[in-house]
Amino acid sequence: MALLAQLRRLKRRPMFSPRQWKRRVAFLFGAVLVAVIAILFAHAGTWAGNVFNTLTKGRPWMFFILCPGGLGVSVWLTQRFFQGAQGSGIPQAIAALHMEPEHQNRVMSARVAVAKVGLCILGLVCGASIGREGPTVQIGAATMHGLGRVLKLPRADVRQALILAGGAAGIAGAFNTPIAGVVFAIEELGHSVHLRSLGAPLYAVVLGGIATVGIAGNYTYFGTTDAALGWGIGWVAVLIAGVLGGLAGGLFARLLVDGARLWPAPIRRLAVRSPVAFAVLCGLVLALVGLATNGSALGSGYDPAKAMVEQTAGMPSSALLFTIAKFIATTASYLSGMPGGIFAPSLAVGSGLGAALAPLVPAASAGALVLLGMVAYFSGVVQAPLTATVIVMEMTNNQGLTVPLMATALIAMQASRLVCRKPLYGVLAKRFH
Repeated sequence: MALLAQLRRLKRRPMFSPRQWKRRVAFLFGAVLVAVIAILFAHAGTWAGNVFNTLTKGRPWMFFILCPGGLGVSVWLTQRFFQGAQGSGIPQAIAALHMEPEHQNRVMSARVAVAKVGLCILGLVCGASIGREGPTVQIGAATMHGLGRVLKLPRADVRQALILAGGAAGIAGAFNTPIAGVVFAIEELGHSVHLRSLGAPLYAVVLGGIATVGIAGNYTYFGTTDAALGWGIGWVAVLIAGVLGGLAGGLFARLLVDGARLWPAPIRRLAVRSPVAFAVLCGLVLALVGLATNGSALGSGYDPAKAMVEQTAGMPSSALLFTIAKFIATTASYLSGMPGGIFAPSLAVGSGLGAALAPLVPAASAGALVLLGMVAYFSGVVQAPLTATVIVMEMTNNQGLTVPLMATALIAMQASRLVCRKPLYGVLAKRFH
């Protein structure tokens, strides 16, 4: 009898509790699974971009087939079969944190997650200016949510923590930036979660980051740069990049939130009555952008952005033209209603903006201005300066610019709020409630 009593007491301790172990398995196994999915998705995205480049090389007329056709098919499939898969994926993850458990499956189901992968790859094959990072957040959150359902973890706070952990692990895996995943969990996803409830999700994010590094290697997303910014007149670049990047990012966010109000009445009616036809129209805009830039402003924007970060061959011949074209292409892609993220395209726009500003501030190196432009525009779009700073710092392996990057991101956030008063993802998340 004494032995049985001792065993019962041990079972009630957290270290030996079966219920606690089920939670640990969900968080730890889920984090590794999300890392594997993120890596496979990254390879699929690279393949899709290569397919688009192969199909359009020397055949600019292909832009007018692939872009309108691809966007139209993507939106038709989303509207017809996969409601909840549209857009970035981050708003869905944020919305799920506020939903009752019985409603979370509407945007966190395995069916939606699988569709998100397939439709994003389709979009990249067709040249859409989208990224896979935001979708990876929704896919990661859905994966962890699904594990909670399989393991029958009924508590709402545990389900919420799993969604938070999966989304943040998705960012860590997508960019190979574990610290950014932790910061993203706190700054962007964790508004509605008590800090004391973040322990298990943050451990899961760190484990997911370790798994990503272990599987894919310790690579840097946009290459490596040792660009620096000394104290003195060169810091004018921080102010210029922060203000202009923040205003441009705020304008982009405002277009995504309220753009429909600015359209002519016939375009508004078309978007409401025939979403597929509107997507085809957005695809025609993409095709024109591709024609004007020889395709460099289409797709995720990874290659030209990396060339500008590293100051190597492959940089756009006109940074200003690339910036404007990429801005238009990303706006058209997102407003079409197709699944796809804005992280990588926004960083590409920011890199072009920084490169375009470089001649205005000769006291600062061109490489430093590219990074300042990236963090400024991205911070202006998402109004999350810590996440923007850490992502840019980690994915370029540049700690020397940490202070200028942070200063630029804070200035950009304030400038962005002059144009778009509320954070983009918070506003978009309300549409899924």
